Amino acid sequence: MIRVYIDMAADLFHVGHLNLICRAKRLGDYLIVGVHSDKDIGSYKRTPIINEKDRYEIIKSCKYVDEVIENAPLNISMEFIEKNKIDIVAHGDNLSPAVKQQHAIPMKLNIMKYLPSTKGISTTEIISRIKNVEPENE
Repeated sequence: MIRVYIDMAADLFHVGHLNLICRAKRLGDYLIVGVHSDKDIGSYKRTPIINEKDRYEIIKSCKYVDEVIENAPLNISMEFIEKNKIDIVAHGDNLSPAVKQQHAIPMKLNIMKYLPSTKGISTTEIISRIKNVEPENE
């Protein structure tokens, strides 16, 4: 059995997240999704809009996900890989320098797979759209 791990913030869950989960699932037999805590995400970008408990439940409800790791570590260590029996680590190809550093060990082990992100949709794009919506006249 090939165990695939993908980690994410999963804030404002959208079709881009779903597509990434589906692509990761196709890499193996068992998909583990690590969801980062609000505190960890806030340490390198904005605080999530959807709180971590709700984001955990959203990912647990996805039919492609076999297991969810709550409060997943940002940096994927050898210990984490061994403890969770991970064969492949996947992530979207929309990478910041911080995210690349978080994948240093899987890269060194040659088990890191970067998957294409869905174009035209992101949490940042959704937030931008919301900010630009004209209020309705009541």
